[in-house]
Amino acid sequence: MWAPPMIVETEIIGPVRNVLLNRAEKRNALNGAMIQALEDIFSTPPGPEERLAVIRAAGPVFCAGLDLSDHSVETNPIEGMLHKIETYPLPVVAVVQGDAIAGGNELALHCDIVVASTAARFGMSLAQIGLVPSWFLIKKLLEVAGPVITRRILLLGDPLLAREVHELGLISHVAEPDALEATAQSVIDRLAANAPLSLKAMKALIVREMTFRDRLPHADLDTMVVEVNNSADAKEGMAARLAKRPANFQGR
Repeated sequence: MWAPPMIVETEIIGPVRNVLLNRAEKRNALNGAMIQALEDIFSTPPGPEERLAVIRAAGPVFCAGLDLSDHSVETNPIEGMLHKIETYPLPVVAVVQGDAIAGGNELALHCDIVVASTAARFGMSLAQIGLVPSWFLIKKLLEVAGPVITRRILLLGDPLLAREVHELGLISHVAEPDALEATAQSVIDRLAANAPLSLKAMKALIVREMTFRDRLPHADLDTMVVEVNNSADAKEGMAARLAKRPANFQGR
């Protein structure tokens, strides 16, 4: 009996937990089912033979962000899934062959090491459609990019080429498209050869050191985020993006 392909595939091969975003026809935009599948995969503890996880994506786009046509993402938010990836006990490598935008950008940056093609772009275009990222998502940008580049990424909303993102220090490796897999494999092999107890301890130390911003009071900002994302401008922006027309923002 024919069965539809899984939208997120996972397979453990030797020391590597391989994860594939498999919704190329939708530019791997994250719907509720994909978010839940990724959260489940990274909630499953690694086996004794595992040393790292690798996230790849089918097709020319790594991830175009949240699927704006799928309302289930409102009840299955992205933050929980990203937290599971960030706190996964072993290193997580993202192999980014194409654009990583909005939620796709956050997905890549929540991994420990990003190996990107020079054909890829990274960015957060939410200001262009009347939305705003949550405290949790901006926290990650500030940790990785610092305040100056975070302002550029968020306030302008224009994507940056992978080579520039690498030069700015947001991602660790960049390669020409035909060398992407070889570069990624060299990183994977190096991680797999390292001491597993060291990797786990180092990952735990990094995660713990970077949680300090969670302790800052931000309930008022959470309320602001909800208000903006439920505004008339947000509805107009998403409708305009889906219709591929300019948005007519009114500031309300």
